[in-house]
Amino acid sequence: MATVQITKDNFESTIADNDIVLLDFWAEWCGPCKAFGPIFEKASDANEDIVFGKIDTEEQSELGALFQVRSIPTIMAFREQIPVFRQPGLLPENVLDNLIEQIRGLDMDEVKQHYEAQLKKARGEG
Repeated sequence: MATVQITKDNFESTIADNDIVLLDFWAEWCGPCKAFGPIFEKASDANEDIVFGKIDTEEQSELGALFQVRSIPTIMAFREQIPVFRQPGLLPENVLDNLIEQIRGLDMDEVKQHYEAQLKKARGEG
């Protein structure tokens, strides 16, 4: 599957409609972003069950601000609509492949319990 351009208009539906979504926050002028692009594309071709989305931080500054992206590239992953990974910097191919396997292997019942507890804490409920 080729990568998908993510915008503020399709972000929510992309996350809601897919089990696993990997996002690459990038910009055209960014050298490390250009180096990471082919790695991300290759992984998207090898993992057709995952949506690989690219967010151009110059064109989609609202999404960059929403996720407080301060360094690019920044990689984020969602599984079942829950953010499960975020890291700035270029990931080598083997590290990205390993990350994908770890995301697939997550115990989502456990992740959901932890996520709900964090949300309650953030709201001052616990």
